[in-house]
Amino acid sequence: MVRMTLLAVLCSLASLSVFAEPLTVYFGTYTAKGGLSKGIYRSTLDPETGKLAEPLLAAEAANPSFVEFHPNGKFLYAVSEMGGSGGVSAYAIAADGSLRLLNTQPSRGAGPCHVNVDKTGKCLLVANYGSGSAAVLPIREDGSLGEPTCAVQHEGGGPNAKRQAGPHAHSVNFSPDNRFAFVADLGTDKVMIYKLDVEKGTIVPNDPPFAQVKPGAGPRHFAFHPTGKFAYVINELDCTITVFAYDAAKGALTEIQTVPTLPKDFSGSNTCAEVRVHPSGKFVYGSNRGHNSIAVFQVDPAKGTLTFVEHETADIRTPRNFNIEPSGKFCLVANQDGDSVVVFRIHPETGALEPTGNKIAVGRPVCIRFLQRAEQK
Repeated sequence: MVRMTLLAVLCSLASLSVFAEPLTVYFGTYTAKGGLSKGIYRSTLDPETGKLAEPLLAAEAANPSFVEFHPNGKFLYAVSEMGGSGGVSAYAIAADGSLRLLNTQPSRGAGPCHVNVDKTGKCLLVANYGSGSAAVLPIREDGSLGEPTCAVQHEGGGPNAKRQAGPHAHSVNFSPDNRFAFVADLGTDKVMIYKLDVEKGTIVPNDPPFAQVKPGAGPRHFAFHPTGKFAYVINELDCTITVFAYDAAKGALTEIQTVPTLPKDFSGSNTCAEVRVHPSGKFVYGSNRGHNSIAVFQVDPAKGTLTFVEHETADIRTPRNFNIEPSGKFCLVANQDGDSVVVFRIHPETGALEPTGNKIAVGRPVCIRFLQRAEQK
């Protein structure tokens, strides 16, 4: 009995030590001339204290604004967000976290701004903001990218003459079952829905082919609830989050609620950027650039609807992106105009963000991703 108890204690301690291992974090950035950034940076996060190590340059690159990992955790993909024809680069991740460039392929559009990898690791999807298009690139066994196998061009615009004169694809996401792809288009006020064929490397319009948001809303980023029953879209232009019920069989989105991300008395200029669902599914977060805050909401588990909790503003400046680490304890916020990343502790009952005082300097950070090796998932 004593031996069994001792064995149980040792196993418990071993599991705790594994859990407490530092998480590797990567930051996509803008690399404007005279700025502080040279490309993609990496750091480590202490999952117990929320402290970030001093960042190191993982790879030099031009405007690697958004990055994403292969499901096996061995490769990283980054857009090069340039004004004209853009590209997507593939990198191998070394044991020490540094990146080795494998190759670069065209994104089949202007201003690539967002990438995602399907759950099989065979296809990469990229959104081209400038041209309002999306493309599929096959992923080879060695992690490198093949030439685009499919590209779709969006059409139309919206009532905001300055921002919606034409289509602007802003994010790409896959359904939980990997059957559908969703492309939020800021210019057309639509979330385009495509059927995904991983083997052929194609996306074709679904039936229904899109979900509509309010004219002038400007859908930007998209996130599924962990149950797969709901989805959330943050609208950049009218500063709202739209809640959808999701029909997994049909790939259809039905709007059930839209909530503001700003206080009623705010009268300044603001645009929204990122939306995240807490790993527990209990909370949803959205970022405000102008009000310089993260809006926090609680989720009704049965309906998926949102109830406002708070606005966190401490040491936040132009939060273009933020992310929640896998255990759900901490939220990291990328301050694009503050040249920093700040860490908040998440209250487990309310979802509220509590400043930790932990902060590192990163030049114009605009994307945060946590690396999880296959064996850690």
